Amino acid sequence: MSVGAKEDGQRIDNFLLKQLPGVPKSHVYQLLRSGQVRINGGRVKAERKLAKGDEIRIPPVRDVDKSQAVRPPDAMLNRLRATIIHEDEHYLAINKPAGVASHAGSGIPYGVIEAIRAWNKYEFIELAHRLDRDTSGVLLLAKDRPALLRAQRAFKYGDTEKRYFALLIGRWRGEDRDVDAALVKNRLNGEQHRVQIDEEDGKPSKSRFSPKERYRDATLCEVQIFSGRTHQIRVHALALGHPVAGDQKYGERTDNKPLRELGLKRMFLHSHFLKLLPDGTFDKLIVNAPMPDELRDVLSRLPKIRS
Repeated sequence: MSVGAKEDGQRIDNFLLKQLPGVPKSHVYQLLRSGQVRINGGRVKAERKLAKGDEIRIPPVRDVDKSQAVRPPDAMLNRLRATIIHEDEHYLAINKPAGVASHAGSGIPYGVIEAIRAWNKYEFIELAHRLDRDTSGVLLLAKDRPALLRAQRAFKYGDTEKRYFALLIGRWRGEDRDVDAALVKNRLNGEQHRVQIDEEDGKPSKSRFSPKERYRDATLCEVQIFSGRTHQIRVHALALGHPVAGDQKYGERTDNKPLRELGLKRMFLHSHFLKLLPDGTFDKLIVNAPMPDELRDVLSRLPKIRS
C-alpha cells in the first residue's frame, strides 16, 4: 500500500484506524507494538508520521462483524451539534461535555470524532488534539489536512496557549506556582494506566497554577499548560498537594465527599481557552468555551473565605 498526498504527514496509527474501521483499536496498536506493520520494510512506532511514497505493509486482519459496529445515537449527534463554539473554513471547535470521549477506544464504542463523522457533513474531519473523557471544554477538529498539520505543529512546538479552570482540594497558600516535572505513563492492567512523575524516564511537562477564587476548603485555579501530556494537570496538582476536585483516579474519596454533597458529580477540570499562533497562511485562532452550569452551580454553593 502506497502513501498518497492526502496521507502525507498523517500518523501511522491514525492511518490504520481509518483503513481498518472494523478492527478493534486495541488490535491495531498490538499490530504496531509487535512489529507486524512495516513502512519501507522497517518496524515503526504509533507516532511515526507518513510521507508521500512510503510503502506500508499490513498483515492480514479479520474485521469484526459489521453488524456489531455501533452508530452514535441521534441524541448524541444532536447534543454535540449544540456544543459548537467556533467554525471556519479550516476548523471546527466544540465545548466538549464531560463524560464523552474524544474518540472510541477499549470499552468505548464511539466518541466525539465518530459522532461528528456520522453527521455526514464533512469530507475531511480529524481531531487536532484530545481531551480526557472526564474533562470538558475546547476540543479542536481540523476540516482539511493542511489545517490538521498546522495544529499538530503548534501543539508540538508550543505555538499555542492552553488554559483550564480547575477546582483544587484544599486552601491555596500564596500566588502562582509552576510545576516543571517530567511525566511517564505506566500501564496498570489492560487499558488502564496511571501517570507518574519520573525525571529520568518521563517526558518534560510544565504547568502554571494561578489562584482565581479562594474557598474555605478548595481553590479555583486557572492552569496554563506548556506541554500536552496525558493527565498533566491532574498529576501536577497532586504533586502540589492539591488534587483536582472529583478526580477519582488521583484524588482521595474522603476529600471529594463534601463536594459530592454540594452537587459535584464529575471532575472539576474545564479547558476554557485555546489560542494558535499565526502560521504561514493561517491567521491566529482563538477559541473560548464557557464554564458549564454544572460547575458554576458547585462554585456558588462553596463557602468563601471571609476577608
